[in-house]
Amino acid sequence: MTASKDGGKFLPELVVFDLDFTVWPFWADTHVSPPFTKKSNGSIQDSGGNKVKLYNDMLEILKHLSSKGVCLAAASRTEDPPTAQELLRILDIDQYFSYKEIYPGSKLAHFKRFVEASGIAYSNMLFFDDEERNIHEVSRLGVTCVLVKRGMTHTVLQSGLAQFAAKHK
Repeated sequence: MTASKDGGKFLPELVVFDLDFTVWPFWADTHVSPPFTKKSNGSIQDSGGNKVKLYNDMLEILKHLSSKGVCLAAASRTEDPPTAQELLRILDIDQYFSYKEIYPGSKLAHFKRFVEASGIAYSNMLFFDDEERNIHEVSRLGVTCVLVKRGMTHTVLQSGLAQFAAKHK
């Protein structure tokens, strides 16, 4: 398999998102407490009454990439995998992720499993994460990696897609 072309631009076969401070603005294992409740207005709260939400552009980003036929994955080294899984469900984004590696440990293990499960080469992956250590570690595999400083935005996505395309010219 190779990266797909969309309007002259090369798209990754797999885009991987870290969760905490990349998809949502908190740590699932320390900042929020289940159970989570969806209110009649659609807002979501944790057991302490704290609002739980995605970064503003995240849902549109997932819809956009999915509409282009790009496969999506979540990689999180959380100490509380059940809470992260529940957040994916209650925030109504679970269905966008074909692959999920959510457990403590190195992101290298997450990516090894993505390759095994998908058959997609590291060079055809794009990864977004807020932690520099993960970016450095995973980039050594040949994955195009983007450091996310203030959560996922359309601008961060476009920058990552441009970096990926430049590597595949």
